[in-house]
Amino acid sequence: MDEKSKSTRASAATHQRGIEQIIKAAIDRSASDLHIKAGDVFRARIDGKLVPFTKQRLTPEQTRAIAQHLIANDEDRARLDKLRDYDCSWGMPGVGRFRVNILRQRSSFMIVMRVIPFDVPTFDTLKLPAILTTVAAAERGMILVTGVTGSGKSSTMAALVNHINQTQQKHVVTLENPIEFLHRDINSSVTQREIGVDTDGFRAGLHAALRQDPDVVMIGEMPDSETIDTALKAAETGHLVISSLHTPDAVSTITRLVSMFPAEEQEVARMRLCEALQAVVSQRLLPRPDGHGRVPAVEVLICTTAARDLIKDPARTPELHDYIRDAREQFGMQTFDQHLIDLAMDEVVTYEAAVAAATNPKEFERQMRDERRHARVAAPVEATPRR
Repeated sequence: MDEKSKSTRASAATHQRGIEQIIKAAIDRSASDLHIKAGDVFRARIDGKLVPFTKQRLTPEQTRAIAQHLIANDEDRARLDKLRDYDCSWGMPGVGRFRVNILRQRSSFMIVMRVIPFDVPTFDTLKLPAILTTVAAAERGMILVTGVTGSGKSSTMAALVNHINQTQQKHVVTLENPIEFLHRDINSSVTQREIGVDTDGFRAGLHAALRQDPDVVMIGEMPDSETIDTALKAAETGHLVISSLHTPDAVSTITRLVSMFPAEEQEVARMRLCEALQAVVSQRLLPRPDGHGRVPAVEVLICTTAARDLIKDPARTPELHDYIRDAREQFGMQTFDQHLIDLAMDEVVTYEAAVAAATNPKEFERQMRDERRHARVAAPVEATPRR
């Protein structure tokens, strides 16, 4: 190796150590996402805000070198300049694991890294409603975890798998792009397959999974009607299927799933869905009052006989929201606004943050006034001391 090559390699190694130090510093400040872009500074998402983390802007060459460093697959690394959108996972010993997306913008590279904690989450650590222990105990059917990007869907699905792993003797097969949380076998056997590495795609992986004696199949996402159709067949044939959708609440989840099928198949799809669906868990993340960390507001639909009747009839599906609200005490369901009231009353989130996240802000404000009035009436009156 000539002196120039040695110098170039040494310089690259030094640069990579510098980047890894920045990544570690961001993790130490509880960053959830890291943004690395040519022509910009290193940015980290901390407590929901994307903040600059360095002063020096990255060059296209530096960003390309980082992208190459993060790709573990030799074949993919060799064709880096032909990649447009690429997903993988990457680990840094002693620091953490990351879900990595490499993309092109303005003809140069950008990298977005989502932090994956070492510890598999639980319902308690995520502050999720206790009813999810009942949801996770379902023997068959479909559980959908929904919410916008970055609302914690992957963590909740991992917590569902973790609860099953801790409490049941099952074979769980996961299909992920990429694999995020690493589940070790406890009471269950957990088989984790990465799209593009262990199987070609979600649909192919799901078809294969049904021949692998699974009790539970966790699908990272359902990108098309064919995958949804196969997932429904799995649920219909006695498996428990857990998956996610980018929908904001239970009602829109039903509408979105049905609309993904061709028009002539939608009526049948709706009937199949109303029979297979076990629960919809929808999430929104709100900032904590002290500015450190976020807390989930969660809507939960449990598919009772009455709920299935509402799903079956498209004209009545919008009534699901009121049904969830009214069935809270009997079945443990809750709307977003009901949970937000609890969070605001317990001062877990600020009143302002709760109003901003409410489905119906005006109705939420009215209900909060009622709750506060009831709380004042119920508060014990201090006895007047005798003289």
